[in-house]
Amino acid sequence: MLPKPRRIFNNHRLARARIWRGRIGLFLVAALSMLSGMTDAIGFMATGDFVSFMSGNTTRLAVEVSEGNWRAILHLVLVVITFVMGNSVGVVISRTTGRRAWPLMLCIAALLCTAALSTLAPQALSLFATILAMGALNAAVEQVNGLPIGVTYVTGALSRFGRGLGGWLTGERPLGWRVQLVPWSGMLIGAIVGATLQNHLGLRALWVSGVFALVLGITFTQVPRRWQLSYTSR
Repeated sequence: MLPKPRRIFNNHRLARARIWRGRIGLFLVAALSMLSGMTDAIGFMATGDFVSFMSGNTTRLAVEVSEGNWRAILHLVLVVITFVMGNSVGVVISRTTGRRAWPLMLCIAALLCTAALSTLAPQALSLFATILAMGALNAAVEQVNGLPIGVTYVTGALSRFGRGLGGWLTGERPLGWRVQLVPWSGMLIGAIVGATLQNHLGLRALWVSGVFALVLGITFTQVPRRWQLSYTSR
């Protein structure tokens, strides 16, 4: 058994490491959410389709079904399927590379840069490459200190924040509810930036998303591997 002072020192070191792991994790969540919001705003303004907000596309799909617009129905079904495929591809890349995030981010950067070639490729290719990238993005960080986190959708984050606030107002002490504002804030800021860029550059604004994804991939190489393992589910 370790002497008591050494045990105290080790426990203190582990506690500090957990705090920093959480802080770095939340920084990454904020940055990934910014990338998602930026890209979603660019895609929506350029094509009229959400590229990461599948709740909105599901509602649009339901409306088109009620109106019998089969062309729009087929298009939106393909959008949703592509997003689901992107999630699957993201998990496959993450697991086959030892749950390291940087190879995944490089693939996402490549997809976004491909989508930015709007003058050389059909707009549909740009749209579906972007949706595939946004689906895959969810595999980069899935949790922080055991708290579930979404980086391309914030309805769940706002719901968890609201439930936590309700618990706090009734005298409970729920854990981690405040951090749910991190992905929401990141997505909001990213969407503002994306909308501004799209107004000036059109779909070429996706070059910025691609470069941002590349920068995040490089950033992930500086994060300790054991921390990265804690950010994804087994």
